[in-house]
Amino acid sequence: MTTRENIGIAGVGLYIPQPRMTAGQISEATGGVWSEQAVIEKLGIRSKPVPGPDDGTQEMGAKAALDALATSGVDPKEIDVILCVGEEWKEYGLTTSALYVQDRIGAVNAWGIDLANRCCTTCSALKIAKDMLVADDDIDTILVAGGYRNGDFVDYTDRDVSMMYNLGAGGGAFIVRKGMDRNLLLGSHIIADGSLVHTAGLQIGGIDQPFRPDNVEEGYHSLRLMDPQRMKDRLNATSLPNWYRCIDLSLLKSGGLDRSDIDYLGILHFKRSQHLAMLSELGLSEDQTTYLEEYGHIGQIDQMLTIRLGLERGKIQDGSLICLIAAGIGYVWAATCIRWGQA
Repeated sequence: MTTRENIGIAGVGLYIPQPRMTAGQISEATGGVWSEQAVIEKLGIRSKPVPGPDDGTQEMGAKAALDALATSGVDPKEIDVILCVGEEWKEYGLTTSALYVQDRIGAVNAWGIDLANRCCTTCSALKIAKDMLVADDDIDTILVAGGYRNGDFVDYTDRDVSMMYNLGAGGGAFIVRKGMDRNLLLGSHIIADGSLVHTAGLQIGGIDQPFRPDNVEEGYHSLRLMDPQRMKDRLNATSLPNWYRCIDLSLLKSGGLDRSDIDYLGILHFKRSQHLAMLSELGLSEDQTTYLEEYGHIGQIDQMLTIRLGLERGKIQDGSLICLIAAGIGYVWAATCIRWGQA
């Protein structure tokens, strides 16, 4: 039965830039430290999209939003709120990306706000959107959209950041509505560990280490592990347990479900061995997810991308229980469940 409390996804939008960086080019950028074969087999990257000259963060988010509107048939004037999940690296600093999207797509009746939870922002925003729709009678439709191109800051000669060699570029969007009878948002769970907040990030260009004439070039390639050993030790002890706890609790909050109920795991891109190990732990096959080896990791856009690819490849069907997972430096882990198709 459809009720006002049924919150679902009315549209999925995506924008992927045309330019590509191949595994061979990544190998060359590392100075040969990583061979092309190792980039493919160990890091799990065959190629990834990189931004073209017109692919600003805000603009990619707007293009993804336009795609979601076009494929869903939703009128932009029906959007009440825009939750922008785009990154802080954008066309102009200290501007509000949600309002750029609002103007670009003609959502004249919407207000908007930017959210930031790094690569976990989309999962966090879906929970926020659902909670807002349940709590506020004046809100019926929320656009979750944004763009990502943090790969601009990667220094491929820095061996400590091989986990970031996969960073790509793109935009994604979800249209979330109340009163839906399809694609219902179910339970979510999020865990944070603020003790890791300054172990990784853009080291130069902030208040603590501002740009100076002698460090500008270095600053634009200073996405680093600022405390690599501490970060590695802490993540080795906590990351997978936190992820599995998020998955299990999001399933429990979705009506007492468990791992055996998962039909499709919407998994972000990370190295191949970790991907396969997670599938094994959850009792899932490779047919129940999509490994993003032709896209790399487009931050918080991976969630829109994996659903779009899952639908196109027939891995997500009516009745499928999707479990989206994400993690962001800072550090934060999340899982969100969606029952795809007719309620």
